Amino acid sequence: MEILRIAAFADRGAGGNPAGVCLCNSLPPEAEMQEIAARVGYSETVFATKITNGFRARYFAPDGEVAFCGHATIALGAARGAAHGAGTFQLRLNEAEISLSATQTTGNWSARLRSPATRYCAAGVDLVERVLTLFGWSVRDLSAQESIVRANAGAEHLLIPLASRQLLADMVYDFDTGARLMRKAGLVTINFYFRDTETLIHSRNPAAGLGVYEDPATGAAAAALAGYFRDALGRDQPFTVLQGFDMGVPCRIFVQPLSGQGAPVELSGDTREISASH
Repeated sequence: MEILRIAAFADRGAGGNPAGVCLCNSLPPEAEMQEIAARVGYSETVFATKITNGFRARYFAPDGEVAFCGHATIALGAARGAAHGAGTFQLRLNEAEISLSATQTTGNWSARLRSPATRYCAAGVDLVERVLTLFGWSVRDLSAQESIVRANAGAEHLLIPLASRQLLADMVYDFDTGARLMRKAGLVTINFYFRDTETLIHSRNPAAGLGVYEDPATGAAAAALAGYFRDALGRDQPFTVLQGFDMGVPCRIFVQPLSGQGAPVELSGDTREISASH
């Protein structure tokens, strides 16, 4: 079984969030996929097999399955493009069906996905208090321009707006406490973000519940954020998310919300091949 290692949402040929990509004749048993993902060690590994109208895909983090993962999907688009050429195809996930396209520029592959439908709701006061305590912040550290919400574009995230870019740079937390909190709350990541301008967002995404201290680029969280911006705040213009810079792994996510309440979001980005193994 060949496992490709591809960095998605690369920034001008550097960085990018590494994902494992396994193009299979048939999906392995769930326990085997979980074991492979843990061995690969990236925040997610995607397993995909050809079906009649596209591909069936499942995503595994080191400590569990994820319903949808943006960066691994972008990596899958690059792998599919390298194997079969540019084009658009459908992906059937556990809980949704999405589209994915691949194009080649200057030797590398770029990909664009259309996310599952989006939704959001208010976050519970107790959860917010526990999260802020975990990171050593208070309500004074939050931006007054957005609310703290739970948001979903295929996976569940807590969106927390911060008042300064420096707070993002200083982010630290206790991993074990964070893992327990995030698993109990059913969160894939906590998306801390700082809105620099209307079209530029800086973000960091702890993912302790899945065995990852921090995710360098989180496409599903970017899509969830775009859905919240559009549906709650009326901000429907495209924007860019810069993530991973504080980790030394620069990532750039291009985000385009589609029209309509709860509509999907398009994400695109460049990729960078790392290696392959068997």
